[in-house]
Amino acid sequence: MPSFLKLALAATVAVPFAAAQTYSSCDPLNKTCPADPGLANYTFSTDFTIGESAFEFWNTTDGTVNSTDQGAAFIINEEGEAPTIQTQFYIFFGHVDVKMKIASGTGIISSVVFLSDDLDEIDWEGIGTFNYEIETNYFGKDNTTSYNRATYPNVTTPCDEFHTYSIDWTPARLEWYVDGVLQRTLEYDSAVYGTNYPQTPMVLKLGIWAGGASSEGEGTIEWAGGETDFSDAPFTMYVESVNITNYYPAEYYTYGDKTGDYTSIILSNSTTSSNKTIETTSTSSNGSTTSTSKSNSSSTSASSSSKSTVAASGAASGFAMGPVAVLTAVAMYMFL
Repeated sequence: MPSFLKLALAATVAVPFAAAQTYSSCDPLNKTCPADPGLANYTFSTDFTIGESAFEFWNTTDGTVNSTDQGAAFIINEEGEAPTIQTQFYIFFGHVDVKMKIASGTGIISSVVFLSDDLDEIDWEGIGTFNYEIETNYFGKDNTTSYNRATYPNVTTPCDEFHTYSIDWTPARLEWYVDGVLQRTLEYDSAVYGTNYPQTPMVLKLGIWAGGASSEGEGTIEWAGGETDFSDAPFTMYVESVNITNYYPAEYYTYGDKTGDYTSIILSNSTTSSNKTIETTSTSSNGSTTSTSKSNSSSTSASSSSKSTVAASGAASGFAMGPVAVLTAVAMYMFL
């Protein structure tokens, strides 16, 4: 379906993936919630071809997902199934690569979703009806007052071959890449001056669901490209591997207030609990830099007060984190 027709349909579409696999058990905008377990290491990777041990740090939240020689297999055999896994930890800004083959089939949706407790969300959604593109999308604090945020970059036969879908997420900007090529950039201020910008710690969810199921609303079925014929099952999405770089590693993330602003997030480890200073530096194509945002607070440990900086690089290589940002983030991690 041409992208402009999808945009015309968007106003009538209920949040597609939310209906199947997005929710929050505790909304920190309304009440005090337990701390979120964080990825304390700077990097994490999973090769889903190695067997069931690949799922050690993942929770299966719906259905069954198994390791195969092509990677994790997410299979729909009948209506109502939506196999889904998610990380056992949260990340707070970072770079994530997911090597995936989208499931083929009318109305079948293959999803890569980043989701926070206050329902900030970043999406890749592959619609099996259209074997030539993928959808990018985002939501801030579950704001569904408009559905004009999606874009549909072209991808070569995503249902027939693996591609690497990447997100580079910093306080300054959010970037979507396919096979290392930049497809979309969202600046913080462009998302309603930051109020709709995804900015709180997130889990990574991988899953498949039927947007063309008869139980879905008319708008969702149209967005998904038509009704799903389950006699054509099985429908299979494969994820070969996931690689994560967590720009702000910590054992726990806690919401310091009910604003949902990234400057309120408290990073905690076994010996310290602190609001690290997050200073966002934007680098333009001509090399000039401008500081866009900053928060300040002190550590509860007198010896561990520190300052950390995330530099968002505009490099076209696909891995948007430049060497300065790498060194800075590593140094920050050593101070945690």
